[in-house]
Amino acid sequence: MAQTVSIKEVARLADVSVGTVSNVLNRPEKVAESTRIRVQTIIEQTGFVRSESARQLRAGSSRMLAMLVLDMGNPFFVSVAKGAERAARDAGLGVMLGNSAGSGDEEAYYLSLFAEQRVRGVLVTPADHSGHHVREFARHGIPFVHVDRLVPEADGCSVSVDDVAGGTLAVRHLLAAGHRSVTYISGPMGLPQCRDRHAGALAALAEAGLPADALRHVETARLDVASGIDAASRLLGLRERPTAVFCANDLLALGVLQSLYAAGVRVPDDMAIVGYDDIEFAAAAVVPLTSVRQPSARMGRTAAELLIEETGEDAAEHRHRAIVLQPELVVRGSTLRRPG
Repeated sequence: MAQTVSIKEVARLADVSVGTVSNVLNRPEKVAESTRIRVQTIIEQTGFVRSESARQLRAGSSRMLAMLVLDMGNPFFVSVAKGAERAARDAGLGVMLGNSAGSGDEEAYYLSLFAEQRVRGVLVTPADHSGHHVREFARHGIPFVHVDRLVPEADGCSVSVDDVAGGTLAVRHLLAAGHRSVTYISGPMGLPQCRDRHAGALAALAEAGLPADALRHVETARLDVASGIDAASRLLGLRERPTAVFCANDLLALGVLQSLYAAGVRVPDDMAIVGYDDIEFAAAAVVPLTSVRQPSARMGRTAAELLIEETGEDAAEHRHRAIVLQPELVVRGSTLRRPG
């Protein structure tokens, strides 16, 4: 294994002080040209690379943001992360990524790690619904922005989507297509997103003059394809099956679609499906999936821009904001009955 060359070794070989080498790296205008050329030659010959972490500790400022997402297995969060990464790159910064996988323990681990690394700031979609871990992290004085979660401005910046509006869009669409037997398939109802989408579905029923019990509800342990398959098997076992389902995300919806397809249930003729997020795979499904689109990349970029503003040169002028983006319904074959 090649040995890392230290700044002291560069100084010895160039016959200068460590401070002179530091000036060549950071303030070259302060060093005589002949000395600067000699030091740069030694740097090139030895392959010396400065320790960015050491520089950051001395300067008290990191060039790394950190991002903690809820589930990197969900393409939605991949898109959010890409948006944040692009904003960071445009600002000359990097992003350190962590995946809590919906676990409070994992969330606590990564937030502790980010604090140890003295990152510039953190973008976080909380797994701990109480917010305890984020409050503990805030004691370190490192700025953070909530992503995909609305919080009071007093608690920091946040960027989210109006999930109540999204749930209303989904069920309003199904009701307009003539469905009166609708089931909402959610992930854990401890997640605010799942609760808000359910509230939106109930609002659509009320808007149509239908009672709340017209919407059946199947709760799943996770927001993934396997949970969607399991939920669909429960629906298929009912004597009176719903004619439409609204799923809390596209992974659940794709699992439902897979299960119905295997059972010979025609989509949308026998059962219509609406998903949520509009991930890339939604349009590519065997029956293209109608979905409530979240502006995921925009969410990540906006959150990162808020964090960069809060940690930049104009930080003193920064004011916390709670930004709520609007969803839109993308209609495809899973809810459009064929004529005839």
